[in-house]
Amino acid sequence: MSSEDFHVHGPHDHAVEHAAQGGGHGGEHGGGDSFVSRIAVATAILSTLGAIGGYEAGHTQNAALLYKNEAAIQKTAASDQWNYYQAKSNKQNLAELSVTLTRGEEREHFRQEIERYKQEKSGIKADAEKLEGAAREADKKSEMEMHVHGRWALATTLLQVSIALSAIALLTRKAWLLYGVFAAAGVGVAFGVMGLLHM
Repeated sequence: MSSEDFHVHGPHDHAVEHAAQGGGHGGEHGGGDSFVSRIAVATAILSTLGAIGGYEAGHTQNAALLYKNEAAIQKTAASDQWNYYQAKSNKQNLAELSVTLTRGEEREHFRQEIERYKQEKSGIKADAEKLEGAAREADKKSEMEMHVHGRWALATTLLQVSIALSAIALLTRKAWLLYGVFAAAGVGVAFGVMGLLHM
């Protein structure tokens, strides 16, 4: 036996091949083949939906991480701006102290410095608040993407469960197992729709 003749199949693959070759269960023909065909089509559809769900789950998780990274960058930039604001405040405080300790032109110079620091601080504060707002917005987007990721991950898991149940139904030829297949698939698709709608 050559290595090319050696194949490893899962139970679902084996059951589909067996049915395709005409190997019924307990002499079932016709109706059994129809049963197998319906299961095979359903499994193919469920596998496709599961692949889409898996892709979307990965995509939303990556998006959440990107937004979280963006939030961290904006928070760092805002912190830098607040530090700069504090440095200007310290200089303003020194200028105010100098006004009380000096006279004449020198005092007027420090008064002008105080006004300049006030104006600079106003701009710095506006920038810092803008950066903080951007960080909050990125955090919200990250949380939403993680919420949607949870929907897609649950949808994918339920679709995988439905595929496993369809394999068991195919192997055992128990038609009542299809209720479990369709129930798991239906709930999985519902969660997928919720993920698609960002609910």
